[in-house]
Amino acid sequence: MRAEVPVNALVTGPVLDPVALEGYSAVKVKMRSSDDVDLVARVRDTVGPNVAVRVDANGAWDVDTARDVIAKLAPLDIELVEQPVTGLEELARLRRMVSVPLAADECVRSTADAERLRTLGAADAVVLKVQPLGGVRAALEVAEAAGVPAIPTSMMETSVGLAAGLALAAALPDLRYACGLATAALLDADVTRKPLLPQLGVLRVRAVEPDPDLLLRYAVSSQEVRS
Repeated sequence: MRAEVPVNALVTGPVLDPVALEGYSAVKVKMRSSDDVDLVARVRDTVGPNVAVRVDANGAWDVDTARDVIAKLAPLDIELVEQPVTGLEELARLRRMVSVPLAADECVRSTADAERLRTLGAADAVVLKVQPLGGVRAALEVAEAAGVPAIPTSMMETSVGLAAGLALAAALPDLRYACGLATAALLDADVTRKPLLPQLGVLRVRAVEPDPDLLLRYAVSSQEVRS
């Protein structure tokens, strides 16, 4: 079990904060459109050649668009592209057209999906999110079924959810890529007094204790739940 887990910084918009990217071994850029190649180029210039840069399209492109965008990204030494197209079949087709490694994310939500990924040779890595996969044990089973390196990643949870992602990362036999778990600071608030925040691109694996007073901020009545 690992005591520390490397995590990537996240760029979600056109404004770059070079200070916020310091100390990370990897940076992920959310590409909202195919026009964001210039943003990726700016990130590469900012972090230099020794930091991995990956992009995430959240399935926004068709195969032809993805091929063309990735061709433009390739000279920027991109580590991988997460979910450039929607389905596993499309991802498998695209993988045979491009030289940049691809990662599956939203199209893998079960061991059956992971087995299909492996059969198709659809991706070079798989992004694992503990919550939609049904917990840490289920996510480990998906990682094994996929047969490619896994990248534990958050869904913008509080530090309680991030702790589950860290537990997954700590338990994986191989952790080739920095994890997408450095997201606590993006929330307006948390449910613990000691949120899981990275130091120099690393998160320390530890338990998270929710604070009762902070939890009360998010309490809803039974009537609100029914509505």
